[in-house]
Amino acid sequence: MTQSSSPQPTPGDGPRYIAHRGLSARAPENTLAAVQAAHAAGCRWVELDVQLLGDGTPVLWHDAGVKRCSNGRGKLFRFDAASAARLDVGAWFGEQFRGERMATLEAMLALLKRLDMGLNLELKVTRGRNAIELVKAALPPTLEALAPEKLIVSSFDRHALTAARALETNPDRLRLGVLDDKAPKRWWRETERLSAYSLHLDWRKLKVKRAREIADEEIKLFCYTANDPVAFDKLWEWGVDGVISDDPVRFIEHAGQQQAHAAPSRASV
Repeated sequence: MTQSSSPQPTPGDGPRYIAHRGLSARAPENTLAAVQAAHAAGCRWVELDVQLLGDGTPVLWHDAGVKRCSNGRGKLFRFDAASAARLDVGAWFGEQFRGERMATLEAMLALLKRLDMGLNLELKVTRGRNAIELVKAALPPTLEALAPEKLIVSSFDRHALTAARALETNPDRLRLGVLDDKAPKRWWRETERLSAYSLHLDWRKLKVKRAREIADEEIKLFCYTANDPVAFDKLWEWGVDGVISDDPVRFIEHAGQQQAHAAPSRASV
C-alpha cells in the first residue's frame, strides 16, 4: 500500500487527516464549535464520541461524567436533554466559547451534512452503560443522515460493533472500525468477523512489522492520537492510511511543505 504525498486525499479515498473530537486543539472537544473550527481550518473529517443521556438522547461526549468539560458535576446518565442543555461546555476551554452547549447527535448530524464533512463516530460505551441501546439510538439516524463514504463507525467495545453490524449487515453501507490500543497477533479475526473497514490503533504502540502486515491486506489503518507530524512521518512509510489528531492542520501544513520542497528536485530532473 503506497501513500500519496498530497496534503489531502483524492476523491473516493479514505480520510487521511481526521480531527480528533473536532478541532480539539483549538476549540472545546465534541462540540459544534469544534466541528465548525475544523471545517474553517480546512479539515474534511472529524472524529466524535457518542453516548446516551439518561433519557436515551444521543449526545456527543467522551467522559462518563461531565466535570472535566463543563460547569457541572455528575455522571452523564444522570442528565436528561433539558438538564444537559443547561450545561456550559465551552467556558472551561476559553472565554470565547462561553455559552457553548452539549451537542445532540441530531444537531451535529445536521451541521456535518450542511458542511459536507465526513464523520468517524466512536460508539463510547462507558462502564455500566448498554452498548446495544447506544447502537439502536445512535446508528439509524446517522446512517440516514450521512452517505456511506462520509461515515466510519468505530468502537473499543466489541458488543457495540457486533450490534452495529447486525443492524446493518452490508459493509458497503456501514464501514466499521475496530478500535484497539495495539493490534493482537491475530488481528484479522475481529476484522473478518465484523466485515470491518478499518483498524484504529495507538500510533505510539504500532510496530513496523504489524503495520506492513495490515497494509498488505484490504483494510484501512488509522492511528490515534498523534500531534507531531515529523515524528509520524515514518508511519506513512509503513503503510498507515490516516491519522487522527487534535490538530490535523499541522499535518496538512507539514505535507504541503514536503511537497513544496520536493517540487524543485522533480523539476530539475
